[in-house]
Amino acid sequence: MKYSSTRGNAEKLDSARAIIRGLAADGGLFVPDAMPQVDMAFIEGLQKLSYEERAAKVLGLFLTDYTADELKGCVTRAYDNGRFDTVKRAPVKAVADKSVLELWHGPTSAFKDMALQLLPQLMSTALKKTGEKDEVLILVATSGDTGKAALEGFRDVPQISIMVFYPQGGVSRIQQLQMLTQEGKNVNVTAVTGNFDDAQSGVKMIFGDKAFNEELAKKGIRLSSANSINWGRLVPQIVYYFSAYADLLSAGTIKAGEEINFTVPTGNFGDILAGFYAKCMGLPVNKLICASNANNVLTDFLRTGVYDRERDFFKTISPSMDILISSNLERLLYHMTGDTAKVAGWMKELQEQGRYDVGSELLAKIQQTFWADWTSDEDTEHCIGNLYEKTHYVADPHTAVAWSVAEKYQQATGDKHHMVVVSTASPYKFNGSVLEALGVKTEGVDEFTLLDELQARNEDKTPEGLASLRTKEIRHHGVCEPETMEDAVMAFASSKTE
Repeated sequence: MKYSSTRGNAEKLDSARAIIRGLAADGGLFVPDAMPQVDMAFIEGLQKLSYEERAAKVLGLFLTDYTADELKGCVTRAYDNGRFDTVKRAPVKAVADKSVLELWHGPTSAFKDMALQLLPQLMSTALKKTGEKDEVLILVATSGDTGKAALEGFRDVPQISIMVFYPQGGVSRIQQLQMLTQEGKNVNVTAVTGNFDDAQSGVKMIFGDKAFNEELAKKGIRLSSANSINWGRLVPQIVYYFSAYADLLSAGTIKAGEEINFTVPTGNFGDILAGFYAKCMGLPVNKLICASNANNVLTDFLRTGVYDRERDFFKTISPSMDILISSNLERLLYHMTGDTAKVAGWMKELQEQGRYDVGSELLAKIQQTFWADWTSDEDTEHCIGNLYEKTHYVADPHTAVAWSVAEKYQQATGDKHHMVVVSTASPYKFNGSVLEALGVKTEGVDEFTLLDELQARNEDKTPEGLASLRTKEIRHHGVCEPETMEDAVMAFASSKTE
């Protein structure tokens, strides 16, 4: 299978080269030239398999230039490495009348581990397959979880270095500590004095700066991405939608062929887009419900067809969704239209004017699959407290946003399809916000006392990766302005070649 740009560049690459490249030459995102199709026999056959075996089967449909043994090795190193605290990797838990797909049992307690434990293995294998000699420098902009997951995944991987930018003051204290204490000889963490969109836009500009990339090339360095703009980051996320369906079949919660709904808390649109790919492949999905916080640019787009980033930016208690530029929406527009010229035009309008309008006809087509709503911080806190009171389940703020929007969807539509709420982070990563929602005063209390307070109220133990932060050394102190990110990258790159 070949991959090409959403914006019309004629270059076609196999998956290994697309994963190394990260971003297409014209600034577009790589997409598969065809959509693999599966039947119910394929899906039912997943029931008795391990998560690793399920991953190898689904990935094999897209990454056709990797051998079966290569994929098996990649998924084994990614998931069967002692870093996940459950053999299920992505377990489905029954909570009240819904199911919760828990994606945070990996080493950094966030759903990004599901992809970012695997991407380094796919990329490292790709470098060997293609005979690439250059050093690869991964650039990442993070709103909280991607950064740590990428740092952990790429730590000390040969031939690859990683540099993570995060918005100063725009992540939780636990998320910040996770990044600043990161070990590894090939890693760098730098705060940006701005919001996530400033960091993400800065990274995109660096990728698009031809002269800068030529300077790096002279040093034997090429850039790539671990954000979900990289196909190797997105494709592993398709797996857990299939895995969840197989587990619901095994539990007798649903019958073979029965359509289900997924509600996904999302800012960059990658997580929910993976569900769209699964549906297009043949997974019985009725609706994908997009859940946002007060930064509800996606809600407005999915209701009106107008994407407008020119709006107030809010710092919320669900910071991983504090995003106004949802990069992966570009892939959806491509698959819905098949028109690279239109996609390129919309992305140009977004860059130059801050908005674009896809029109009523395309909006109606999108709304056949997607529904959207948002939740305020106040309602998110209420949801956390109410869910705990009724079920004793402790949800993090992002999961609570999804739960709240799932209930709004059910009330608005009367839809009776079984609902899966996608849970993207451990509540321990946001212990202060969760405890406040549970009625515990946290002002002036340190992060690790809060971990203990939450442990006393939660059946799940504090993840080891978070508990160990108590004694870890701060290793990264870098801070830069958005306009000096390029200088920071060159300084780090130069330090790797000295």
